[in-house]
Amino acid sequence: MINTLLGIKKQMISTYDSRGRRVGATMVEIGPNFVTQLKTAEGKDGYNGIQIGYGSKKSVKKPQIGHGKKAGVEQPIRHFREIRDDKGNQGDWGDLKPGQQITVDRVFSIGDVVKVTGTSKGKGFQGGVRRHGFHGGPKTHGQSDRHRAPGSIGSGTTPGRVYKGKKMAGHMGNVKVSTKGLEVVGVDKEKNLLTIKGAVPGSTNGLVMVANLGRIKGYTPPPEEKIEEEEEASDKNQESSEDSGEQKVEKTEPQKEEIKDAQS
Repeated sequence: MINTLLGIKKQMISTYDSRGRRVGATMVEIGPNFVTQLKTAEGKDGYNGIQIGYGSKKSVKKPQIGHGKKAGVEQPIRHFREIRDDKGNQGDWGDLKPGQQITVDRVFSIGDVVKVTGTSKGKGFQGGVRRHGFHGGPKTHGQSDRHRAPGSIGSGTTPGRVYKGKKMAGHMGNVKVSTKGLEVVGVDKEKNLLTIKGAVPGSTNGLVMVANLGRIKGYTPPPEEKIEEEEEASDKNQESSEDSGEQKVEKTEPQKEEIKDAQS
């Protein structure tokens, strides 16, 4: 069975988890995902995987439209992502078929642990202090322009070059980032919203991939609300009280007539 869906990151809110603690959470809009292709190791692909599509826009390139129609999806699909079979399903995806629609409540529930993958916010060209957390140089002893300088980047004649991977200033952000161990604290199947505890990589309205990793260890679901039953019970109590009041009135009126007859 598939355990990953595509969605759009929305705003952050404050909510309450199953333990009654107020926490910050991120809302992810996970609309219907469509199965666009199933890949098997026995076929021409050479590996087991599934391709899903999500979202739509006004102008989609013709190859993407044709690929979706081939799978039985009429609407133009904007995003395509592939999920490899890492659990040894041998290409067995259950009852999934090309063109099938998958909703958020079918994959996720409250108390699940998820991994969210997205593209981090681009921050442009940054120095070593912000990019790698360098402390900078001393602020006294005649240092006037060495406060945020990177310092030495290597020796002279030997090796006579800068080693690859040296932490220096450069482009920061706009890379693929994954965050594991996040908790699902809310699922709204009517609005297609998934509420995840904590921060999620990426900017607002950015594409994210949410994968279900299992359940929280020792998770205890909160008690279910019984609002309807309580309302019905209160209505019955009101009806019974009204009936008893009418009976009391009926009993008192004959008694008053008997007292009048006796006085006359």
